[in-house]
Amino acid sequence: MMKPSVRLPLEGLRILAVSQFGAGPYATMVLADLGADVVKIEDPRSGGDVSRSVPPYQIPGDSIYFQSFNRNKRSITLDLRTPEGRALFHRLVAVSHAVFNNLRGDETHKLGLDYESLREINPRVVCCSLSGFGRSGARAHEPGYDYLIQAATGYMSMTGDPAGPPVSCGVSVIDYASGLAAALGLVAAVSAARETGQGSDVEVSLYDVAISMLTYLGAWNLNRGFEPTRRSGSAHQTLVPAQTFRTADGHIVLFCAKEKFWRKLCEALGAPEMAGREGFRNFGERYESRDAVIETIQSILATKTTEEWITRFQGQVPCAPVRDLTSALSDPFTHEREMIVETDHPEFGKVRQVAGPVKIPGAKKSHHRAPKLGEHTEEILKDWLGLSAEEIAEMNGKGEV
Repeated sequence: MMKPSVRLPLEGLRILAVSQFGAGPYATMVLADLGADVVKIEDPRSGGDVSRSVPPYQIPGDSIYFQSFNRNKRSITLDLRTPEGRALFHRLVAVSHAVFNNLRGDETHKLGLDYESLREINPRVVCCSLSGFGRSGARAHEPGYDYLIQAATGYMSMTGDPAGPPVSCGVSVIDYASGLAAALGLVAAVSAARETGQGSDVEVSLYDVAISMLTYLGAWNLNRGFEPTRRSGSAHQTLVPAQTFRTADGHIVLFCAKEKFWRKLCEALGAPEMAGREGFRNFGERYESRDAVIETIQSILATKTTEEWITRFQGQVPCAPVRDLTSALSDPFTHEREMIVETDHPEFGKVRQVAGPVKIPGAKKSHHRAPKLGEHTEEILKDWLGLSAEEIAEMNGKGEV
């Protein structure tokens, strides 16, 4: 007998999203993947979300970049800068659970997207702001982007070869971490609103998230003045060995975060006596003897291929081959984890993209493409507000939607 499918946990949750580009759309896509009804509110005058035009794979009004951040959502066009547009927006707020935006910090209140502005319309509504530098303070008016935040919060100073310039991460890690933080904050606040009947503001900034993720490095610096440095092989600041090494045909990463892994590594390298060598015996000694330890390991690893070493280490020593993007996405394990999903698109055809990070075992999984600009305007205004086709057509003629 087939088990009934599990309900997605956020089914029935209505979220109005005024967001574009990366961090905000990523946050709301995670929520949409979990069943939330996410409605993108897009400006009919500007062409909507700017990421609809991001190259290289774009057509008029759409791009694969846009598709990768906006599946499972709906789109409505609405001009929030006009009295008529704001009035219609307020009617939508009255029947929604949350309002999400990733505008500049100072824009949230100006456009009336905060709890203070909306509480009389819907006292239970949660208003989530994801900005670059927060809604208040000296930098609230500044736009914030992942690359800028990586530079400003010390990440780039710690990344890259010591002989070269500072380097950013290859993906927008601050954007995505901030998106996850905002999604968590929104869900937590909605849960509280259901209990208390009172909504709230939720504020997340890229800057705050980046600083928060400095964790132990921040604590070391604040308490002992520790200053991290860039090391060859993208080495960990203090754990040795924990870095990239050359093999006969590529690179491999080893991460000995426990003493037992160090002993197993020495055995797998064919040099068990190395584990007890003076200067190599424990974390503290290896930290002080970093150059000698790394040089010794490197000389052995260069004698075999990456695949040979992975076969020898796997299950014994934490390790990974350094792969390119194609290899990572085609890895059978990626597919075993169901991390590739497909949507049907009228112009792009089958659009394959990476899945969301949260799994609900037993839940029915279905994905639909990101919406065309304003594709669901009439549908939402009819279903949510009970407006007639004639009323919607009149609004459209006036440029309100």
